[in-house]
Amino acid sequence: MQIRPARDDDKPAIWAVIQPVFSAGETYPLPRDIVEADGLAYWFTPGHEVFVAEDEGRVVGTYYLRANQKGGGAHVANCGYITAADVRGRGVARTMCGHSLARARERGFRAMQFNFVVSTNTRAVKLWQAMGFEIVGRLPAAFAHPAHGHVDALVMFRTL
Repeated sequence: MQIRPARDDDKPAIWAVIQPVFSAGETYPLPRDIVEADGLAYWFTPGHEVFVAEDEGRVVGTYYLRANQKGGGAHVANCGYITAADVRGRGVARTMCGHSLARARERGFRAMQFNFVVSTNTRAVKLWQAMGFEIVGRLPAAFAHPAHGHVDALVMFRTL
């Protein structure tokens, strides 16, 4: 597997990875009926450095890296990650997270924070904890999950 910067010609493959996750409405606080132009505009928001995980020429995951805040909070990074459904459990997210931590250090970030990890996304919570992130906050009933109702969102943090 190779992690590389996303190119414009990757956008259809990136949409194929992120669209099912956005439509499921279980992990990202975005409209479930988001259209391709809006979904890609969100993923490629100015300030996002976007990467793809590629396996044998196929995009199997993507992530973005950005400053969590501006000004006094710009030394803390933030990321969003999505793995293609058919390759989950094969280490794609772990590889992307490791890459993002190294890239954040290269860019001079001093920490990384995930602002809104849906508590029912237990695989992600477990992985982020294995990657050194701690739960530093809990937002009670902050996410309207389509199957579980209102569930907590977690704030996770680690220094670099």
